Amino acid sequence: MKGFAKRTEEAKEYYFSEKLREVNQLIASGKPIINLGIGSPDLSPPNSVIQALQNTASHGNSHGYQSYQGILELRVAMAEYYEREFGVSLNPDQQILPLMGSKEGIMHVSMAFLNPGDEVLIPNPGYPTYRSVTELLDCKAISYPLLSDGSPDFDLLEKQDLSKVKILWVNYPHMPTGHRGSKALFQKLVDCAQKHDLILINDNPYSHILNTEPISIFSIEGAVDVALELNSLSKTFNIPGWRVGMVLGQENWIKAITRIKSNMDSGMFLGIQRGAVEALRLGKNWFADINEEYEKRRKLVWDLATLLDLDFSKDRSGLFVWGKLPVDKSAQELVDWLLYEKNIFITPGEIFGEEGENHVRISLCLPEFKILEAIKRLKN
Repeated sequence: MKGFAKRTEEAKEYYFSEKLREVNQLIASGKPIINLGIGSPDLSPPNSVIQALQNTASHGNSHGYQSYQGILELRVAMAEYYEREFGVSLNPDQQILPLMGSKEGIMHVSMAFLNPGDEVLIPNPGYPTYRSVTELLDCKAISYPLLSDGSPDFDLLEKQDLSKVKILWVNYPHMPTGHRGSKALFQKLVDCAQKHDLILINDNPYSHILNTEPISIFSIEGAVDVALELNSLSKTFNIPGWRVGMVLGQENWIKAITRIKSNMDSGMFLGIQRGAVEALRLGKNWFADINEEYEKRRKLVWDLATLLDLDFSKDRSGLFVWGKLPVDKSAQELVDWLLYEKNIFITPGEIFGEEGENHVRISLCLPEFKILEAIKRLKN
């Protein structure tokens, strides 16, 4: 055997792929682990969404290959969703491409635009997949720090040589910190992309979670000329395992991404597409109901974070509470102590970049009684 590709030596296994294997082994050995580490919604999707999938699956002609661009009904539903929720008009035939999960979209988009040696700006802290995909493609990942309000340090960016930078990744509402972003910030990002000839990509899967004013990058005039947006149904509609996402942008860019995607999958199961259409048509009451539940959980997680002596903000969005440890404490030591002594799993902030050191992330994706049990364990 001549050996593996070089990228398999350089690429680290995704943290949760490795860590959850250990957590599951502890559970299998009888440990009553409370998993507050990952953001996989435990709430069910609406019955109407499940019924749409089931009804489609019961038809014998529903199980063949599907279009790489998704059915027209799904693209139209995505366009209607963006018009209704973000006030943004998009052409379903030219500016929308359904994806089998927005995480896969990060790879599709990167492959469509990056050549070896290109540079990519990545938020620190930020979603680890931006960096890993960039490096898998033999490109250079350049971290940029976030200010206390969650925005990039534009003054610092202006001092850097951006001539080789091709993509600027942003993520609002931000994961892991929960900063919401704003139209004023988006205007600065669009201006920066225009000035430096960057492809600005906003990753927007937490748009509705504990966030009453969702924003799209395309709410900014001229953004369509320099930006793409990724979005996902995973968090918003409680269907992470269905793998339904979308990428939105100008026609030529969507065509280029489609050329990549069409070589990597064979289309999304029709039943999932029909269920996604039903989800996208849900009204404001759906978002209000899930956010009411997450609000209850978040208050309990705040209590948990207080017991851990964390410094955190109550003015954030998304599925997590992001907390900073006292200066004399180690996040990894806290995570290990909780896991091995208290049977509670939370995420160390360092996996999101150097700026995440001495921070931890706690998920809201467990029912209240589980969070209360975690609090009880800390008090005992």
